[in-house]
Amino acid sequence: MKSISIILPAKNEAEGLLRTLPALRQLYPHAELIVVDDGSTDSTAEIGRRHGAVVLSSPYSMGNGAAIKRGARAASGEILVFMDADGQHDPAHIQTLLGRLAEGYDMVVGARDSSGQASVHRGLANRFYNWLASRMTGFRILDLTSGFRAARARRFREFLHLLPNGFSYPTTSTMAFFRSAYPVAYVPIPVARRVGNGSHIRPIKDGIRFLLIIFKIATLYSPLKLFAPIAVGFFLLGLGYYGYTFATMHRFTNMSTLLFSASVIIFLIGLISEQITGLTYLAARDGRDAE
Repeated sequence: MKSISIILPAKNEAEGLLRTLPALRQLYPHAELIVVDDGSTDSTAEIGRRHGAVVLSSPYSMGNGAAIKRGARAASGEILVFMDADGQHDPAHIQTLLGRLAEGYDMVVGARDSSGQASVHRGLANRFYNWLASRMTGFRILDLTSGFRAARARRFREFLHLLPNGFSYPTTSTMAFFRSAYPVAYVPIPVARRVGNGSHIRPIKDGIRFLLIIFKIATLYSPLKLFAPIAVGFFLLGLGYYGYTFATMHRFTNMSTLLFSASVIIFLIGLISEQITGLTYLAARDGRDAE
C-alpha cells in the first residue's frame, strides 16, 4: 500500500483541528499528518503537535496556496491528501478519493453540491467558474475550487511553481493537471458547516482573483482558446463598423482599420503564445524524463 500524507493548511483553526485530527488519526493511524500553521494567533500549532501531527509554522500569514506548497514539499508520502482544517470535510471520505485514485487517476477531487456552498452568491460564482474553466480546458469541471482532493505526489509537485500563494491553488492545480493530460476524477461529497472562524475568502477581491487565475492558466493551457475568440470579436466589430460607414458615408474609416489590425495582432499573439506553451511543457516533460 502506498504511503499517504494528509496536509491541512490552517490559519486560526484550533477549534476545527480538535475535531478533525483525532478522526484522521483513528482512521489513518499510519498516515503522515501535516498541519501548516499559516501565521495563526491561536493554539493551532499546539493542538497539531498534541495530536501527533507534523506542524510547519510561519511567523506571518503567507496565504492558503503558500501553505499548500510548504506542506507538499515537506510531505514524504507517495499520495498527498489535501483537506480544510475547519471541520467541513469528513475524514471518512478520504477513502473514497483513494479508491478512485487507485483506478488510475492522478488526481481525485471531492465535488460539493449546492448544499455545500457557503452562500447562494458563492454557489453561483463557483458554477460560473466551473463553466468557464470547462470551456477553456475542454473537460467537464464539476468543482474548480474544492480544497478536498487527493493526488499523486510526484505529479502534484510538478506544478508547485504555478500555484499562487493566496487563493486559489485548487483552480491552478486542476487546470494544470488537465493541460498535462493527467487524468482527473470527481466524486460527490457532502460538506458540513465550518467550525470556528468565518471563511477567509473575500468574495469580491478573491472572485476577481479567481477569474484572473483562470485566464492565466488558460494562456498556459491553450492560449488560442482565449485569444482566437477575442480576435474574431474584433474582426466582426471592424467588419460591422465598416459596413455601417460604407452605407452611410461610403468610406473606409481609420476605426475600421484599427479594429482589423487589432484582430490580426491578437491572433498572432495567440499563435506565439501557443508555441511558447508547447515548448514550456516539452521542457517540463524532458526534465521529468531526466530524473
